[in-house]
Amino acid sequence: MPNTQETINLANTYILNTYKRIPVVFTKGKGTYIWDSDGKKYLDFFPGWAVSGLGHCHKRIVKAVSRQLKEIIHVSNNYYSYPQALLAQRLSSNSIGGKVFFSNSGAEANEAAIKLARAYGSEDGRYKIISMDKSFHGRTLATLTATGQEKVKKGFAPLPEGFCHVPFNDIDAVKQAIDDVTVAVMLEPIQGEGGINIADQDYIRQLRLLCNAKKILLIFDEVQTGMGRCGKLFCYQHYDILPDIITLAKSLGGGLPIGAMIASEKFADVLKPGMHASTFGGNPVVCAAANAVLDAIEKDRLLANANRMGDYLVKGLNKLKKKSPDVINCIRHKALMIGVELNIDGNQVVESCLEKGLLINCTQGNILRIMPPIIVNKGESNKALKILNEVIIAL
Repeated sequence: MPNTQETINLANTYILNTYKRIPVVFTKGKGTYIWDSDGKKYLDFFPGWAVSGLGHCHKRIVKAVSRQLKEIIHVSNNYYSYPQALLAQRLSSNSIGGKVFFSNSGAEANEAAIKLARAYGSEDGRYKIISMDKSFHGRTLATLTATGQEKVKKGFAPLPEGFCHVPFNDIDAVKQAIDDVTVAVMLEPIQGEGGINIADQDYIRQLRLLCNAKKILLIFDEVQTGMGRCGKLFCYQHYDILPDIITLAKSLGGGLPIGAMIASEKFADVLKPGMHASTFGGNPVVCAAANAVLDAIEKDRLLANANRMGDYLVKGLNKLKKKSPDVINCIRHKALMIGVELNIDGNQVVESCLEKGLLINCTQGNILRIMPPIIVNKGESNKALKILNEVIIAL
């Protein structure tokens, strides 16, 4: 095994420089912990950008994937696969009904939703999609155009037409943006990259009524909020409404690459054979992993754990806020999707936590994202809170 610097040199020489990388090489993960090539152990409270939602190398996922690898690894989508069919049934029956399209990522799931919406509106010339300021929907040309952050769009003009952005949690702004060519409204119920901004109950209720009245699709991007992160299997379930489309990825595969678009029954047959496809989407291995994720969430009562541990962590963070009101401005959360808004640059906090063996994230310059695996326990939470206390009090 090469040493840390040899791996970094190899990567810097041969991998495109599209990421701002931290000079750490990770080689092993188990549960909420991860180890680097020098043997240092870290508590991972932002596992793989929330991809490893059940922690690293969860036993149910490892077992399911190992079993499937011995059977068959890939099946063309010209044929049928039981792990894929089973996963589609489980996602549909546990959410909005309808049918599922499988992809490899959240961006691809959102691409599928955009194409479905445009296909639905094509008969009467509707194509425009309204999304939110500070949103994030992916890095493909269509999804970065849907994203409400200018920084991701620089250098890629001309961008696809047919997208507009309005302020989040502002129903009047949505009403004003709707015109004769509007076909859909797309939003994250909690903006992750945007700073853990949580949609208001009344806003979502009014948005659903507005979309019904205007015959506009309501698309929920649950790439980051789904699969138990927010204390329910899907975040929309906190709002007592049903979206028309849900997109998923990240935690869905427990560490393996899979995305999904769930289209409710009314819109499930809009896309016909030949209109959209994915070579690798929903292959048997990743579907076996996703089925194991659903098994773990249900059988290990992880939704209850996410709510319980989210409240526990936020209680500890609020105590820290009282001790350091000049550093911490406010805390926003739903279960284990936690944002700590600072009055200072958050990157220095992330770097100090890294040195002390805690992995978290900073977004928008001053908002800490704390999103541990939903298997996290009190002991691990106490360790994280201890490190955060040491770092923030020392500022």
